[in-house]
Amino acid sequence: MRKYRIVTFLLAGLSVVVPLRAQQVCPGFSIVISTPEDELTLAYNGAENPQEQVAALDKFMQAHADSKFVPCAHEYYTMAYLKLNDYDKVIEHGEQGLAGHEDLMLVMNIAKAYVAGGKVSDTAFATIFKAPELIKTESAPSRPPKVSDDDWKKEMDEAAEQAKEWRAYMEYAFFQLVPRVTDPKKRVEVLDQFAQAYPDSPNAGKLNLQYFLAYQMVNNSVKASEYGEKAIASDPTNVETLNGVADYYATTLQNNLEKAEGYAKKVLDLAPALKKPEGMDDAQFKTYQDSQLGIAHATLGYMAFVTGSKTHKVAPAIQEFKTAVDLLGGNPTFQGRTLFYLGYAYEVLAPANHKGAIDALTRSVSLASPWQAQAQDLLGKVKKAAGQ
Repeated sequence: MRKYRIVTFLLAGLSVVVPLRAQQVCPGFSIVISTPEDELTLAYNGAENPQEQVAALDKFMQAHADSKFVPCAHEYYTMAYLKLNDYDKVIEHGEQGLAGHEDLMLVMNIAKAYVAGGKVSDTAFATIFKAPELIKTESAPSRPPKVSDDDWKKEMDEAAEQAKEWRAYMEYAFFQLVPRVTDPKKRVEVLDQFAQAYPDSPNAGKLNLQYFLAYQMVNNSVKASEYGEKAIASDPTNVETLNGVADYYATTLQNNLEKAEGYAKKVLDLAPALKKPEGMDDAQFKTYQDSQLGIAHATLGYMAFVTGSKTHKVAPAIQEFKTAVDLLGGNPTFQGRTLFYLGYAYEVLAPANHKGAIDALTRSVSLASPWQAQAQDLLGKVKKAAGQ
């Protein structure tokens, strides 16, 4: 059987932004009363809106471009521009601020801007990898004199909880940015750097999943399979992971078919009982559930197609593909691929069902997916065979 290119399974993780407690602004900078720096902080804190804050910063920067406080002014810019949702400006001033100093507020603001702005860069990852040491520093206050043991314990407990929240956000930011890295080798590199910077991360499942996807991109099937299994072991009820590994085994490697079948069937058991995440409406959740079920049925269909094609006994595959197509309306890439193989399966039947094949392939061609060209090519051959 001709081997067709399989599109790598892309996952859209569902994450929630972690609420953050207050961080220090420019720790280590001292401000003398009645200086331009003091006037700036008073004007900034007294401004009624972020536009006025930016204006105060602009005025200071024009008059005092050589001030030692300039890096801190850039940090204040990041705070103001975040309020204005001007993420390019946050990044611009954040990166200028990094040239003069590094602190937790600054690196977190830069990370937020990259996440919200849909961009990625080496600087974005560098800030995330620096964060653990900065968090450790800012969440370890010196014990004041004459503080009771009980009060100090309370303070340290709060600091530990604060540090946990900060780390959680920076890890969230990392997993939002990683899928934007299109260079396969670069993606593996940043995953390695994350694993080194966050060795005790509670997100082992997400990390292993991203390694699985990255090693697919570099065509390292041994590593991809290794991390696919690790991802499932880390999070055995994650339907996206189960589907991703099952699909990879069944369609790309065409091995480990017993595992692929088990993982796909597990999705069919788990997906109907999924709980709707916060922030997702009923229609979005239904589309998500249907998509996961559809991918699982498509995987089972492909396996039945491969095993039955030599004997032309592909009726079970056709049924799985038809079920999958109905569920994949919100996923044109997988729906396009499934329709392609449905059309192919109709042609493998003895005798071939040209009409069924033409209908399925015509639908595949109509979808904006990577399968349009292959579907168009096969459609032309089927029509010729059907005398059209």
